[in-house]
Amino acid sequence: MSFWTYLLRCADGSYYVGHSDNLELRIAQHQSGEIPGYTHDRRPLELVWSENFQTRDEAFAVERQLKGWSRTKKEELIGGDWDSVRSLAKRGVLRDAASTSSAAPQDERLCVDPAPQDDPSNATPAHPEEGPSEAEGPSRSGPIIILVRPQLGQNIGKTARAMLNFGLTEMRIVAPRDGWPNPDASAAASGADFVLERAQLFDSVADATADCTNVYATTVRRRGVTKPVLTPEQAALAIHREPGRSAILFGPERSGLESDDVALARTIITVPINPEFGSLNLAQAVILVAYEWSKSENLAQPPVTEIEPPAPQFELDGLVSHLETMLDKAGYFFPPDRTLVTKRMLRTLLTKPAWSAQEVRTLRGVLTAFEKPHPR
Repeated sequence: MSFWTYLLRCADGSYYVGHSDNLELRIAQHQSGEIPGYTHDRRPLELVWSENFQTRDEAFAVERQLKGWSRTKKEELIGGDWDSVRSLAKRGVLRDAASTSSAAPQDERLCVDPAPQDDPSNATPAHPEEGPSEAEGPSRSGPIIILVRPQLGQNIGKTARAMLNFGLTEMRIVAPRDGWPNPDASAAASGADFVLERAQLFDSVADATADCTNVYATTVRRRGVTKPVLTPEQAALAIHREPGRSAILFGPERSGLESDDVALARTIITVPINPEFGSLNLAQAVILVAYEWSKSENLAQPPVTEIEPPAPQFELDGLVSHLETMLDKAGYFFPPDRTLVTKRMLRTLLTKPAWSAQEVRTLRGVLTAFEKPHPR
């Protein structure tokens, strides 16, 4: 059986990377809009590159690596210009960082760095068949998410999506009500098919946790069971600290875990929640725990924009003086014996926000516009 990694060019010029065991069907699904997510609103789509592999893990590994490539490198791949790919890699222009996710394409970076250095160790593999150079992902194997007797396929799919958002990929399913696999799950996963395809099916909680060292049960009610109780944050720290595999149990949507399920766990995870309304959707419960675990992982973060320092005092004084002059002309300071107190209050109001120099200049521009209007 073959597994394919593929690259699509979207209508807006961006690229989408995915993998499938049926390339023709998957491309048709993307083209028809059957697959929700990134490509749905970027049609029509064009298949510009594909490669087949013997195992799904190989295909997924290459998918993750391609998502870390810059736009330039993807286009060199499409053109088959491997000399150019290697040259760009030597110059440090191309970012080779594997994605931890399968849900959406990585940023397509275009940057210009220093002149090339003739160090062959900097070159990237000449062809994706050789696999990713170095997969950047979670620092260790994440906890196994075990869904106990889940009821709706849609909730299983949404759970897969929530897991993959935060770098978790191992799902186990115990006695699902509607059987497995469930076609409703894939539609709700929004691209997190990898998690569903690798999900393991078990008949009992005992079987699903047999190889796990640390088992946690999520429940709002303790049901008289005397066990350590942790918040998701505390549990995440414990999972990172403890040796061996960890598993987290989530109960069926309607009633949650039964007492016998909780009894198999060593620790309880409870979310502080509104006592008048303690009902969480299955995927919501998973995402709370997955997010806390991910905070210690090397996942992608939005770029940090530095806050500009406050404006120099003389610029702030200029803004205050400008406003006072305008208000004085408008007869604002009345009665006269309150003028000093009013001016002090205005200065306090303008000083609190710690305006930057640009913000002060913008505010003075606004005042000038009021002062000397110029109809356009």
